[in-house]
Amino acid sequence: MISFYLNGKENIYCGEDSKSLLVWLRQEKKIATVKDGCSGEGTCGACLVEIDGKARLACKTAMGKMGGAKIVTIEGFPENVRGILAKAFVSSAAVQCGFCTPGFLTRAKILLDNNLNPTRDEVIKAVRPHLCRCTGYIKIVDAILLAASIFRGEKSIKFEAGRVGLSPPKYHAYEKALGIDAFVDDIYFDDMLHGALYFSEHPRAKILKIDLREAKKVSGVVAIFTAKDVPGKINMGSIVRDWPLYIGEGEITHFIGDVLACVVAEDEEIAREAVGRIKVEYEVLQPVTDVRDSLKGKIKLHKNGNILKKTTICYGKNVKDIFKNSAYVTSKNITTQLIEHAYMEVEASIAMPEDDGVVVYTQGQGIFEDRTQIADLLNLEKGQVKVRLRPAGGAFGGKEDLSAHGHAALAAYKLKKKVKVKLNRSESIRMSTKRHPMIMDYTIGCDEKGKFTALYARIAGDTGAYASVGAPVMDRAATHAGGAYYIPNIDAESMAVYTNNLPCGAMRGFGVNQVTFAVEVLIDDLCQMGGFDRWEIRYLNALDTGLTTTSGHRLKKEVGLKRTLESVKDMYRNSEYVGIACGIKNCGIGNGLIEESEVMIEVLADRRFMLYHGWSEMGQGIDTVAGQIICESLGFDDISSIDVISTTEYETVGGSTTASRGTYLIGKAILAAVEKLKKDLSDKTLNELVGNVYRGRYVCDWTTSPGYKGEMVSHFAYSFATHLVLLDNNGDIKRIIGSHDSGRIVNRKLFEGQVQGGIVMGLGYALSENLLLEDAKPKTTKLGKLGLLRSTDVPENIDVITIETEDIDAPYGAKGVGEISSIPTAAAVASAYRYFDGKARYSLPLTPLSKK
Repeated sequence: MISFYLNGKENIYCGEDSKSLLVWLRQEKKIATVKDGCSGEGTCGACLVEIDGKARLACKTAMGKMGGAKIVTIEGFPENVRGILAKAFVSSAAVQCGFCTPGFLTRAKILLDNNLNPTRDEVIKAVRPHLCRCTGYIKIVDAILLAASIFRGEKSIKFEAGRVGLSPPKYHAYEKALGIDAFVDDIYFDDMLHGALYFSEHPRAKILKIDLREAKKVSGVVAIFTAKDVPGKINMGSIVRDWPLYIGEGEITHFIGDVLACVVAEDEEIAREAVGRIKVEYEVLQPVTDVRDSLKGKIKLHKNGNILKKTTICYGKNVKDIFKNSAYVTSKNITTQLIEHAYMEVEASIAMPEDDGVVVYTQGQGIFEDRTQIADLLNLEKGQVKVRLRPAGGAFGGKEDLSAHGHAALAAYKLKKKVKVKLNRSESIRMSTKRHPMIMDYTIGCDEKGKFTALYARIAGDTGAYASVGAPVMDRAATHAGGAYYIPNIDAESMAVYTNNLPCGAMRGFGVNQVTFAVEVLIDDLCQMGGFDRWEIRYLNALDTGLTTTSGHRLKKEVGLKRTLESVKDMYRNSEYVGIACGIKNCGIGNGLIEESEVMIEVLADRRFMLYHGWSEMGQGIDTVAGQIICESLGFDDISSIDVISTTEYETVGGSTTASRGTYLIGKAILAAVEKLKKDLSDKTLNELVGNVYRGRYVCDWTTSPGYKGEMVSHFAYSFATHLVLLDNNGDIKRIIGSHDSGRIVNRKLFEGQVQGGIVMGLGYALSENLLLEDAKPKTTKLGKLGLLRSTDVPENIDVITIETEDIDAPYGAKGVGEISSIPTAAAVASAYRYFDGKARYSLPLTPLSKK
């Protein structure tokens, strides 16, 4: 029996000494402000608490050592301290997904208790134990320094109005900073059961027998589900239905994340103990782990073969003939690596029965697609399934596929009980999709003046075990194969190829990061061969109005790419060691697909509104952007008067929140709804309209698919960027500049934070992130071993230049920034390194110069 104090109140603990403080706080005391991001690794910092005045990780602190301790969580901070810290984080736009923020807030409190006048370097070093995947750390450091100045009485905070172009507080950012805006795993219901999954031990094996007898004997086990328990369609997938919820006896596994069984028990510990007692007999088969072997087709992985999708873009003259007459030609094989999304919040879902269907809480990126797949899984009508969104603790494309929510829904429907299924960090890495590794054979030529003449590209992407969204990702690799440049003659082909490796799907950049790296390093080849200036050759060939993208889409609207280049020209010229790269990224899926968005605005009392939509908030700020568009349209300043609900229950259809399209599509639907509201306001007051509901709908059905023979319109908007990477005399990165044309800026601080976060993600992709596989199995499933950058790995200066080239079709001219911010960074780093030591680099990740 151990006595200690928690937030000033004495507590008595009777239990196992080895239980972690984090588990006790979350499960016994229901304190959800301490987050579980790394499943006890002590890697992420999200569970930081104060113990006897010192910073301690709750996940690495055993309850048996708490005798006499004084434990303080955010709930125990003085109210004025809580308020100032949270407002400083909100004002600095340091809250994106918000999952990691309470840990940073706690670190800030402990730091400032001991040093109220820290330097920037001291803050950077203080927060090093923490991981943030969204912000790039810059604004977190800004927030702590701002809080210090407020505590010293030197500054105060005043938030801006909610109009477009200003920087009002991010929606629910204050609550997220304090950890009180619940993520899925923070939600508790009485009598809730818990599920745990049994994964295949082998990437490719025939399941001979699944023996559940010993698992069923564990006290507290309620049920165990396998393939035979699925009443509907067992295969999942938003585009291609090839990913089974379970692999059954007699069937063949495709990767080590395949699920064979789900144990549902009274608590998670019991469920996991029972999973450990499941015995499976396998006939182990040879896995296909290399794209080149898969293309040979000796082992057929799926019924339609090993090629998920092939995309061909070919126009202009024969490129081989063009190359013969070009002044300079370079050909290289270029490779990029497999990486993990590493969002701080792992997958979790809660499902419960309701009438003859289910309600599912999820943090997925497409609640309406989730509803469709869950309904098919359970053999229900769509109306019998309600999917309610909880904001995601990061996603970056990695939460598009059905994962924990499919298992929770099945268990809840079968048992008529509330069921939570949560993955731990190792399981998340094992099961979730990744960024495609690619093998790219590239040839590019130019004339004697540096004008590009032709491009040849053959791109093979390892899409892994299942389709996910690998087909559109590799489509995008083909349509963006020539980068941000006009190249008159194109012969490009991309293939999404099945293997038994971990599945690959959407990740920030959606296949464009890889091909941008390829084309940019070859452009630097041409510069070296022809003595061209790296800035000049890019400006000479930059896409502009009237020119065509690699897809064949003739750009008719204003293009800001050259303006981004012009904005960095002086810095490029005046820097000793500098790398440069440009990027292009479509906004929206396009490619011939029909895009739909519907919203509903309800007028409430006291000049308040409720916005209902179907898009996912995952840190990018879509709820805030939506509120600002409403404020701008109605002439309101108070964005806090707008609340948001994202659920399928009101049929406010939204697509998967991916490909930088959320701002465009939700904005267009909001404008349609507001027009109806404004019409009523012409002869009525808001008080007279209380209770009225206004629906707005937008449909984009006029894009064309790759290979279309008429006028190609592959996407409805594009964003552009130029990145500079500056090195010091030791070869260390000292500064990065990102100049971005993403249309009109809706929220300036959030825009800047998105770009900084994207650049740091691109920097990690360039230098350190690499999820290595051996025989189709990860060499590590530890978050701390993935090569994620920390605060001390990031240059102090990441400058963001905004180029507001408004898109005439977009809501208030706003395009998208979520993906383009990460696309040119790796190529710019490679360019800087090459300029520093004269050595070309054709493979990612790069070796940092100062660490050779």
